[in-house]
Amino acid sequence: MDFDIPLLPGSPRRLSPRAVVRGDQGPKHEQQYLKVPGPRAQGLRGTSTRESGQPSGGGSSHRCSVINNYLDASEQVSSEARLSRMHFHDNQRKVDYVLAYHYRKRGAHPGHGSPGHALAVISNGETGKDPRAGAPGDIDLGPLDALEEERKEQREEFEHNLMEAGLELEKDLESKSQGSVFVRIHAPWQVLAREAEFLKIKVPTKKMYEIKSEGSIAKTFNKVLQKLSSPLKPRVPEHTHSRMKNLSYPFSREKMYLYNIQDKDTFFDNATRSRIVHEILKRTTCSRANNTMGINSLIANNVYEAAYPLHDGEYDSPGDDMNDRKLLYQEWARYGVFYKFQPIDLIRKYFGEKIGLYFAWLGLYTSFLIPSSVIGVIVFLYGCATIEEDIPSKEMCDQQNAFTMCPLCDKSCDYWNLSSACGTARASHLFDNPATVFFSIFMALWATMFLENWKRLQMRLGYFWDLTGIDEEEEHSRPEYETKVREKMLKESDKSVVQKLGTSTTEGEDEDDDDKLTWRDRFPGYLMNFASILFMIALTFSIVFGVIVYRITTAAALSLNKATRSNVRVTVTATAVIINLVVILILDEIYGAVAKWLTKIEVPKTEQTFEERLILKAFLLKFVNAYSPIFYVAFFKGRFVGRPGSYVYVFDGYRMEECAPGGCLMELCVQLSIIMLGKQLIQNNIFEIGVPKLKKLFRKLKDETEPGETDSAHSKHPEQWDLDYSLEPYTGLTPEYMEMIIQFGFVTLFVASFPLAPVFALLNNVIEVRLDAKKFVTELRRPDAVRTKDIGIWFDILSGIGKFSVISNAFVIAVTSDFIPRLVYQYSYSHNGTLHGFVNHTLSFFNVSQLKAGTQPENSQFDQEVQFCRFKDYREPPWAPNPYEFSKQYWSVLSARLAFVIIFQNLVMFLSVLVDWMIPDIPTDISDQIKREKSLFVDFFLKEEHEKLRLMEEHPRRSPGTGRRSRSSPTASPAPSGRSQLGSSVSSGSQHTNV
Repeated sequence: MDFDIPLLPGSPRRLSPRAVVRGDQGPKHEQQYLKVPGPRAQGLRGTSTRESGQPSGGGSSHRCSVINNYLDASEQVSSEARLSRMHFHDNQRKVDYVLAYHYRKRGAHPGHGSPGHALAVISNGETGKDPRAGAPGDIDLGPLDALEEERKEQREEFEHNLMEAGLELEKDLESKSQGSVFVRIHAPWQVLAREAEFLKIKVPTKKMYEIKSEGSIAKTFNKVLQKLSSPLKPRVPEHTHSRMKNLSYPFSREKMYLYNIQDKDTFFDNATRSRIVHEILKRTTCSRANNTMGINSLIANNVYEAAYPLHDGEYDSPGDDMNDRKLLYQEWARYGVFYKFQPIDLIRKYFGEKIGLYFAWLGLYTSFLIPSSVIGVIVFLYGCATIEEDIPSKEMCDQQNAFTMCPLCDKSCDYWNLSSACGTARASHLFDNPATVFFSIFMALWATMFLENWKRLQMRLGYFWDLTGIDEEEEHSRPEYETKVREKMLKESDKSVVQKLGTSTTEGEDEDDDDKLTWRDRFPGYLMNFASILFMIALTFSIVFGVIVYRITTAAALSLNKATRSNVRVTVTATAVIINLVVILILDEIYGAVAKWLTKIEVPKTEQTFEERLILKAFLLKFVNAYSPIFYVAFFKGRFVGRPGSYVYVFDGYRMEECAPGGCLMELCVQLSIIMLGKQLIQNNIFEIGVPKLKKLFRKLKDETEPGETDSAHSKHPEQWDLDYSLEPYTGLTPEYMEMIIQFGFVTLFVASFPLAPVFALLNNVIEVRLDAKKFVTELRRPDAVRTKDIGIWFDILSGIGKFSVISNAFVIAVTSDFIPRLVYQYSYSHNGTLHGFVNHTLSFFNVSQLKAGTQPENSQFDQEVQFCRFKDYREPPWAPNPYEFSKQYWSVLSARLAFVIIFQNLVMFLSVLVDWMIPDIPTDISDQIKREKSLFVDFFLKEEHEKLRLMEEHPRRSPGTGRRSRSSPTASPAPSGRSQLGSSVSSGSQHTNV
């Protein structure tokens, strides 16, 4: 039974499908009435759609009533009429998702019509005539070009299929010569319930239980900790620290009595609603398109420009009205709240579990940097405090020793006194002291403890977020994969097979062997990947070698000038590090694009496989790019120099560079600190802040200069979908994770040479958390909520870096620093068990008369005549039977170094395994709660079943009519057919609204 309600100007109107499809006359302007079904008229609140989910009279969606909203071009919607920018124009149905596309017309006259909201009436995906056709001011639509016409047909078919899946659509009239159109999508309760059951979404039940408290000591400690940390907590609702928790169970329409459904509009939160709609969009077919599966294919073919869920309003809106986005901005995404904890539960609620886990991991990593920073500062202060007691640096600075060193280059370099390198020797002690060895062991255990604690936190969050026991979501094929399969079938078969593939539904997702890519199809892509990665690695090594050549030639050139001769080493080192930093930053961007291109030509089938392969390639290339200059200084510089009279030359007259007299550790520290700090500062301030602002400015200028009509009234009061469309699209978490993983490598791999690395990482991350938060809340479109149990392949990469850091630090201590030579001298060669005489012990003699002709210093200004010069190495003196051969001390030191590497590696690995074994992956209280929750749910389920049976036995058998009504009630919703569960059946509640 329908009845009429008078319409306000701009209200939705109900048209019969026959009038729309056939182009009959629509309702006249005098007769502005909205036909509303009887059950709906009792209250426009409650469910967000009409209770028309059941077929009326057995008709299909082609015969059922379709709501088509349109606004007269001369009628303006007042601000009072538009209560919310998050709803359709009826102010009742919530916008769960938005599709955006750009259109262009030919033959349109800008002077005709008004740019206000108007209607292109569409019924079930078919374009009909405007019910006001022929009225004054109509726009004369010219013929579309072929490509635009094809895209329009694809959009119509796709939107028709979305309505068949039960979704309700609203869109604007294409009333301008060109512009953007937004298709608003609303999922009614029937669709949400069907898809929630299909996706096995866990929802809270009526049953709540109290979380078991810890023991008395732990409970008291927890209370004290809560009070002390209360000023650091954000003022947002949290539930991970709540004493009560709802039992959760996968949604089922047959067990509606288990859930406490008070309002169907709010039972599923916005993130879950958009996730459900996104799943339907991904699997809805479009046979007219080149690719048949989902919205991703259509966006790839430029049929649509974007697809995104809406933000919950503006984050900086005046007034006291509060939404989750505004709350996140105030308590999380501002630099002024840097000292507060992150509202992880609210982040997860708003952005989904995948992004919530990223920020939880980043927060734990940042908090773990605090103890490592404190220990690092202590180690550095220990070096400062003991610098005056360091005997080797004292001996180097003592001018009375007068160690005459051999020239650093041929011809232009003169002999020099070792005391001139006093500053470098004293500075190297700040980082090259016994405390750095223990700090390296501590950092190896720190990495293990961090990963173990992350596994525990991950399980704790999984328990509170109901992620335990969730299945992996079904992955749909990527558009590029479908294209390759189609091309393969086109080559091997006739076009009928291609047609069969084009009309296949989601049930045909499981392809036959002939309908998928084999290793033969992928072999060219694999070969290109292998060759390209080798080329990129070779390119990185070539650039490192080029910087080495620059250092050698620049040092030789500066040595010719007396004014610059004294600062040659500092100048060369500083400029070379800056060149390395610039090259690393440039190659980082190039390698990111190359890794994406290589992954595309590999044609992975699913998005998850694509992401994992992209991460591995990008990490490999960026790892080599970031660390190759550091590895060179740490392990290769000064190892292949040769000796006076027999140097190793790179080019004619240019020999390999040597380490400073105090060793290469100080130079390694300088290299590591400049690259790490420069990379963090430049990437954060330029790439993450400056580039998005420039993109936004460019897009704004482009929109302003774009020809076409503008809507001044609309621009003053833009809708939420307009505001979100102007934001940057979300491209994934890979850049954020990659930046932190590379930083994790700087903190762990070479921490023996730079104990202050955790301090700078901590300072960077305090800013990075708020920078990423602000980017997600204010600058990016809202991402789709993705449920996941862990951080995926990133954990394996972190674990690999942690294990590799043990080996790298062992070699840094053994090979790069002077820790082992000092120990060997002190306990094997020293006369009094001290380091007195250590410098003289490490320097060998060379007879200057044995220098090759043409390599002697020209115009030597040295004060005295030189007969023997010294060089740093363990070699026999010129008067020995085997002059310049490696001495016994050399072999003693080498064996001690290898022994230290083996002992250090095995000791730290053993301690890491011990820590891993001592810390359980699942916290004991969480394990007990999970077991308790299972038993509680069994009791709750049995109790509800008994209560249901008791009610059925107490009430007498109802009349047939009453029985039919009870079966159609929400608490006893019948299970749909298999087709409707797949979202491909024709729903009688499907609505297509056009504004």
